[in-house]
Amino acid sequence: MSNPPPPSLPSSLQHQPPYITTPTTLITTSTNREYCKGNWTIQETLTLITAKRLDDERRTKPSTSSPSKPGELRWKWVENYCWDHGCFRSQNQCNDKWDNLLRDYKKVRQYKSSHTQSSDQFPSYWSMERHQRKLHNLPTNMSPEVFEALNDVLQRKYHTHQQQQKQQQQEQPPQQQQQQSTGSIHQQKLNQPSIFQSTEQVTARKDQQAPETEAPITVSESDSSETESSENLDSETKRKKVRKIGSSIMRSASVLAKTLKSCEEKKDKRHQEVMKLEQRRLEIEETRNEVNRKGITDLVAAMTNLSGVIQTLISKRYDQK
Repeated sequence: MSNPPPPSLPSSLQHQPPYITTPTTLITTSTNREYCKGNWTIQETLTLITAKRLDDERRTKPSTSSPSKPGELRWKWVENYCWDHGCFRSQNQCNDKWDNLLRDYKKVRQYKSSHTQSSDQFPSYWSMERHQRKLHNLPTNMSPEVFEALNDVLQRKYHTHQQQQKQQQQEQPPQQQQQQSTGSIHQQKLNQPSIFQSTEQVTARKDQQAPETEAPITVSESDSSETESSENLDSETKRKKVRKIGSSIMRSASVLAKTLKSCEEKKDKRHQEVMKLEQRRLEIEETRNEVNRKGITDLVAAMTNLSGVIQTLISKRYDQK
């Protein structure tokens, strides 16, 4: 089944595509190139489409005047062509841009086919605004020149593919007829008895040919037994695989359970150690507070005793006077 050809453009857009009709011979240099970045202009896009068309023609119909190098990359040739014609893009940029162009072209072509079937429900793509195209999930920046150039390239590619298929179909039937005719003549020669053969030899040959018709039955039985044995082997191998998978799952589950259990035990142990350290800290803080309280009480007692001694000394001195 071959894909249908791309649709033809309406009469309002049918005009000669702005291809660049310069020779395809390129001079590739190994100098360092500074490639452009950002959005593609319409002229750069048309140069890329022209380079792709010429590359397809170069590959389908190679010319002797400009032979391609044996190790030359496909998109490197396109890059060199674009570079020589003012489109300073790399081969990766050209490849990505071509993929995007084909994707946008397919979307617009599908929409145009639906528009031709029911023109009342769907407005024309070329009459829609940018936001309307975005609402219909269509490319917003497809221009008529680019669409026409892509349509022309794909139509050329489709027609060349159809011509190649027709040539292959025209070349194949004579060979097949010759093979069939030679095979039938050879079989007739084998089946026809020669003049020098006797009737006994002919009957013997017929008797020998009779059991040969029964051979496919035995072969089919052996084939059925082989298929049954192969099915049994397949089922056994499947069972073994299922058992291996089940055992590996059980093993991994047990390992996972052990690791989880060890993690829980370590967590409990760590928690107990933390609780012990916290209890030890509280005990140390209580002893320190107790020592502070005892020191304060001893200091107060000493101060009271000192004040009592001072008062007794003062009273004794007054008494002596």
